[in-house]
Amino acid sequence: MSRTRSAAKQARASHRRQLHNKSIKSKLHTLERRFLALIDAKKAAEATAALRDLTSALDKAAKSKVVHRNLAARKKSRLSARVKVLTPEKTGQVSGGVVK
Repeated sequence: MSRTRSAAKQARASHRRQLHNKSIKSKLHTLERRFLALIDAKKAAEATAALRDLTSALDKAAKSKVVHRNLAARKKSRLSARVKVLTPEKTGQVSGGVVK
């Protein structure tokens, strides 16, 4: 139990923020699971669209400090690398720079 009115108010605000942050993190996890399911099913076009949605959600969560900005950057990097493996190269080159 809070001793002062200001501490009680702070506890209420903290609880509200906790619920808000939890809903945002839940949405992030849902988007990530949906994206990974598309990757496993080898659906490149749908995975690219899902990555766009997930990237946007991660950026918004990082902007409002729900997640750390480095976590958002790390996830975006790793997930985009997984999409890149599915999509064929359009330049006619492989990742080593050797032309086929």
